[in-house]
Amino acid sequence: MSTQQPVLVTGAAGFIGFHVAQALLARGERVLGIDNLNDYYDPRLKEARLALLARAPGFGFRRADIADHEAMLPIAEGADAPDRIVHLAAQAGVRYSLVNPYAYVTANVMGQVVMQELARRLPGLRHFVYASSSSVYGGNSKLPFSVEDRTDTPVSLYAATKKADELIAHAYAHLYAIPSTGLRFFTVYGPWGRPDMAAYLFASAMTEGREITVYNNGEMRRDFTYIDDIVAGVLAVLDRPPPCPNSGAPARVYNIGNNRSEPLMRYIGLLEEALGVRARIRFAPKLAADVVATFADIEAIRADAGFAPTTPIDVGVPRFVAWFKDFHSVS
Repeated sequence: MSTQQPVLVTGAAGFIGFHVAQALLARGERVLGIDNLNDYYDPRLKEARLALLARAPGFGFRRADIADHEAMLPIAEGADAPDRIVHLAAQAGVRYSLVNPYAYVTANVMGQVVMQELARRLPGLRHFVYASSSSVYGGNSKLPFSVEDRTDTPVSLYAATKKADELIAHAYAHLYAIPSTGLRFFTVYGPWGRPDMAAYLFASAMTEGREITVYNNGEMRRDFTYIDDIVAGVLAVLDRPPPCPNSGAPARVYNIGNNRSEPLMRYIGLLEEALGVRARIRFAPKLAADVVATFADIEAIRADAGFAPTTPIDVGVPRFVAWFKDFHSVS
């Protein structure tokens, strides 16, 4: 077991946070997990993830809300304060931002400010890594999306809050020389995924004989990225903080995706094949908050961190389904 300072992982009971915490523990790190275990989706799934993490030596957990500065800032006190932060907690979901916009401003904007305030109180902080989203590309039509592209045309409040996170991080990096890296995740899926995401949502409906709703009449493409590839990228970036330049801020942003734009209907076909169930599909018009296609240009993270995704959807979808069937006792 490592004797170095712990890594603080927010959203540790969430989908990506759980997998990142597992990987850090597996390589001998100590992890302090933070999560408020809210009920955006069934907390029992979050509790099941936490139960697995709790078995590992070196895992500590605090139930707290990242937007609560009185709960978060004391983490900076004492000899066992973290020296790296992987900030993954957020209010997720593009479509839910149409229903409960206030949750996004609280968790994603205030939460980011609180985490940055915590970061600047950690004199030994080596790196602040945080979750952004491919949603920041908004109405862009040029594919693939490059980190050099403009990101000032969001089409959802969720996307706007994630862009705000990047701007806040840059300001803190400039003011306090906090080495900061934002990761624009592209449609993450895999075992222990979120029930509101496509793979889980469709698999649940299909195994229960319910219809699935497919928007834009199925004319959608996504850069589906398997969770193991995401985790490998997060750890590779965490280990490589940006240098402090003579001028400017030690801040950068990367795309982290599979570097393939796949038709949504092909993704559904792979789910059908792995589940052995034919989907009942109701086609619907495109929602205003949706984008038609995503596609990650990953050359920057490949060059700087050696990131190279290895899991196409032909492999990843059956792996997800195997977990889904086991977790839900589906024959």
